[in-house]
Amino acid sequence: MRRKVSGKRIVVHIFIISFGLLMLYPVLWMISSSLKPEYLIFSSPGLWPTEITLDNYLNGWNVVRDVTFGSFFKNSFLISSISVIANIVTCSMAAYAFSRLKFPLKKLLFACMLMTIMLPAHVTLVPQYTIFHQLDWINTILPLTVPKLLATDAFFIFLMVQFFRGIPRELDESATMDGCGIIQIYFRIIIPLALPVLITTAIFTFIWTWDDFFSQILYLNTIDQFTVPLGLRLFLDSQGQSSWGAVFAMSVLSLIPISTVFFIFQKYIVEGIATTGLKG
Repeated sequence: MRRKVSGKRIVVHIFIISFGLLMLYPVLWMISSSLKPEYLIFSSPGLWPTEITLDNYLNGWNVVRDVTFGSFFKNSFLISSISVIANIVTCSMAAYAFSRLKFPLKKLLFACMLMTIMLPAHVTLVPQYTIFHQLDWINTILPLTVPKLLATDAFFIFLMVQFFRGIPRELDESATMDGCGIIQIYFRIIIPLALPVLITTAIFTFIWTWDDFFSQILYLNTIDQFTVPLGLRLFLDSQGQSSWGAVFAMSVLSLIPISTVFFIFQKYIVEGIATTGLKG
């Protein structure tokens, strides 16, 4: 029996590894192509480069005369960091109110919040742009960050609500008997126990904000305000031709931050999602 079980595990592991390598092939090819001269990228499409050069990284980093790609990384890190902090703070507060507190129209407001998840983003696009234009926020990071301060990401609120409902209410009652108010319960009981779901929210917010192209191209107009996704678009000229070597090189660099964050905190993602909704 043990031999049969071990044999099945070996087959499963081989299948998983093979499937993983198949999924990683485009990424590996992009990394390999970023190290090849421009003329070898498509004429020699193998994974192992016959000629290695770093010119693609140098040319890509200095994509514009007065602005380097480092400026795009700085802008992306700034917007992503603010979004992460804002979502953790405001969404956790909203989730705490929906899951632990009693107030008028609680169920109705929670239902309205859930309905915003089902609402396509394009429906609110024109009204939002009009509001931000009247506030003179266009070509600034404010339209990309200020809404996060108002707990507008209903998905994360719902995720936290389900997690908070799994925390025993007896802890709240014990803290109340010890003289803690709702604010102290939030900071001393809920937040320390909700670390997995908070990290899950931070990771997904960082990745989605870092990769966001549509919102950033809508509100950012000048090159000095561009983020990494918009910087990659600069390699496409008016005739639709691209400097492929530089594109691949900067794409590789753009994957490093989100890949690093994901691999470091992936156990918290699994824990945060797995324990969400078990109770409630």
